[in-house]
Amino acid sequence: MKKLGLATALLLAMTGAQAYQVEVQGQSEFVDTTANDKNFTGAVAGTFYLKDVDASKGPLAEAAFLNQASNVAIAYNYAKYDQDAGDINLDNHTYGAKAEAYIPTPYVPAYASVAYSHTKTDGKNGLEDDNGDRYALEVGVLPIPNFLVAVGYTSVADQFSLDAFNILNNGIAKSVGEAATIGDDQDAVTARVKYVGSIDGTNMAVGFEGGLAYGDYTMYQLKSDLYITPKLSVGASYAEASFSSNPASDNFSPITSAWGANVNYFVTPALSVGASYVNANAKYVAFDTETVGLNAKVRF
Repeated sequence: MKKLGLATALLLAMTGAQAYQVEVQGQSEFVDTTANDKNFTGAVAGTFYLKDVDASKGPLAEAAFLNQASNVAIAYNYAKYDQDAGDINLDNHTYGAKAEAYIPTPYVPAYASVAYSHTKTDGKNGLEDDNGDRYALEVGVLPIPNFLVAVGYTSVADQFSLDAFNILNNGIAKSVGEAATIGDDQDAVTARVKYVGSIDGTNMAVGFEGGLAYGDYTMYQLKSDLYITPKLSVGASYAEASFSSNPASDNFSPITSAWGANVNYFVTPALSVGASYVNANAKYVAFDTETVGLNAKVRF
């Protein structure tokens, strides 16, 4: 009977339950820089929603947001980087935990999130090891359905500390650029907006996100997705950092702008696969970067 129950649960997960409470995702990126073309990353995350998420309406990719589903999540990212010039060789490990809450009020729904990430860099060939912590807080409101406006504060206790969830959402190149933006300030003010809405007369929808981080420098990010069907989406993104001088002296990758494209498809309501591409440009040194990523999610 136990085997039958397990088989039934697995079958439901793979063929399309319309509600879920757990999501597990994995991601890997191939990283090609001007200095080297043999680098890669790997990431995994798990999210637990406090209540079942109804995935029967709207884009499947945005079911949690459309349901205003409070949750807790953990994430881990591994990055391998080496290059012959300068004999640089290092492994990077980033761990993260996050909680999001949507809170009903008599006026408009409120939003709050707290997050923590820790980055450990193992240096080789004489490079020093490094450890860094990052704490983030966000508060916001949803003034109209499916439209979030939030502001936040991020404290970085080390000059190279990545956001584990930013890596999963936007890729390693943009995440490193965001860390460089915060720079020597160690504190940053953030703001973002997010909207998902249906296109009248069709089963299509559109999503939009915009973000801003203000620390030593300023970085903004824009992202838009077209949901051709509830299962299939294509998207484009752009990010730019306003470095007024070369941050390479602070051991940061001087990426100043990046554009990207992505496609995601739900094979069933419980299983999705996707691919992404990011082209990042450096302004001060020859460090242009391209990444190609693959990802998958399963819900149950």
